[in-house]
Amino acid sequence: MKILLVEDEKFLAAAILDFMRAEGHVCEWAADAQAADEKIDVYEYDCALVDIMLPNGSGLDLVRKLKETQSRTGIIIISAKNSLDDKVRGLDLGADDYLTKPFHLSELNARLNALRRRRQFDGSPEIVFGPIKVLPDAKEVRVSGQPVTLTRKEYDLLVYLMSNPGRVLTKGAISEHLYGDDIDQVDCFDFLYSQMKNLRKKLAEQGCPDYIQTIYGVGYKLTA
Repeated sequence: MKILLVEDEKFLAAAILDFMRAEGHVCEWAADAQAADEKIDVYEYDCALVDIMLPNGSGLDLVRKLKETQSRTGIIIISAKNSLDDKVRGLDLGADDYLTKPFHLSELNARLNALRRRRQFDGSPEIVFGPIKVLPDAKEVRVSGQPVTLTRKEYDLLVYLMSNPGRVLTKGAISEHLYGDDIDQVDCFDFLYSQMKNLRKKLAEQGCPDYIQTIYGVGYKLTA
């Protein structure tokens, strides 16, 4: 999952970033409203973790902007404010969840995973496309019931494709999702070609049809 953390408390931000990255997420950080605003103008995220009280702006304005632009990004507000009014305002603007500081990082991760299931997979604990089944909580992949061993990046690549069936995903968008925003500065995507080749090979070894369509000069699409 690619996450944008909008949080001005450096120590808390560092703890969240370390935990989320250890859980296998790609996590970017914006320390104020302006930096967050610039990021959401350029990049896509699965989820934004947004503090309300920020230097040079309000997290609620970011929530409003994401919803007005019809972004696919899920939103969890994280804030020391615990008044009912703040919760209601955030949720009315379109936030998906609200977590009051202090909180356990394991609870935050559980809420992120639950949000992803609700928004992308209709609340199902598994993702299915043809004979491919992914169990995100266990990070397991099966083809026709047989386990498939993937590297972390191959797994993330497969889940990203299965999260966007029938949608053309550019090489840049896939690379940013797997490695973070800074990858947009590279000139060559050979690393992505290699991972896509390995993923196709491992799925084919279990008898899976090649559902990954190459859109030459653009990117890839998962299609039946």
